[in-house]
Amino acid sequence: MPESFFILSKDQIELAIDEIIAIAKMYDRFAKTKVISNMVIIQSKINWSEITKRATFVKISGQILRKMSGLFLDDENLEVLKNAKTFVCRIINLSSKEFNIPELENSMGDMISKFSHVKVELENPDVTVYLIFTDEENFFGFSKQIKIKNRPKKVKKYPHELDWKLTRVMINLIGLKKGETVCDPFCGTGTTLLEAESMGIHAIGLDFDEKMYEITKNNLAINKYKSKIFKSDFQELTKISEKFDAIVTDLPYGIASKTSEKPEKILKRFFSILPKHKRIAIMYKKELDDKMKIKGLKKYEIYRHKSLTRTILIK
Repeated sequence: MPESFFILSKDQIELAIDEIIAIAKMYDRFAKTKVISNMVIIQSKINWSEITKRATFVKISGQILRKMSGLFLDDENLEVLKNAKTFVCRIINLSSKEFNIPELENSMGDMISKFSHVKVELENPDVTVYLIFTDEENFFGFSKQIKIKNRPKKVKKYPHELDWKLTRVMINLIGLKKGETVCDPFCGTGTTLLEAESMGIHAIGLDFDEKMYEITKNNLAINKYKSKIFKSDFQELTKISEKFDAIVTDLPYGIASKTSEKPEKILKRFFSILPKHKRIAIMYKKELDDKMKIKGLKKYEIYRHKSLTRTILIK
């Protein structure tokens, strides 16, 4: 079974690790995973590039060729360079040891070039060959260039709108598949709808504010997306619950909210009408946890600035 590696950003490492594992399990429920530092190794029939295209916090990814128990230069490993014209060697050091990385990269590049007759190209090579060092074991790996879709456009950005990265990671954490439908009952400028559509997921948005409703309509239009948007508050969920598979949303707060109702009251009413048997990812102010003792499968704390920490709840 092929093994893939994913080097993740350390900014939200717990979130990043869980996201990669959730995506892998979404594609292949029998996928096996292992975490070493900020690297996740996945053994699965799914190609590494498909997981990378969905993920939010991946810095480097590729396929593992073998553990570093022997020489790289055997026929099986050189096969990855068969149709390549250019390559580059990169060292990833996740171990506690120190290496002369430029020297190692140059030496390996010279050796591979000599035996494969493929040229070294530092910018935009066809294939990147990796040596990955960890305190547990070491690996050879490789990656090829993959096309990542352009980010969805917005007519105008607003300071309090939902961060697209957090939206995307919430969608991935609940395992939404291509062709399924997500609903955002506080859709604001439509970030959830845009991210869902960019992944081939259908979306429905609700917002009672006329301005937000129009902004979302315009944002969908410039991307030629077909998500549905309704000028209604979240209680509309009870009428359309059969039309979606999951809920992903960011609860309004502070000056970003157009309602005078307190967030804890909104959240209480919101949970009281939630349809059963739906996957849910919701973000809200951390203080609400202490007041309401909200329960879920898992929670993540997202520090925004000194006066605001958000909680992502997965139910």
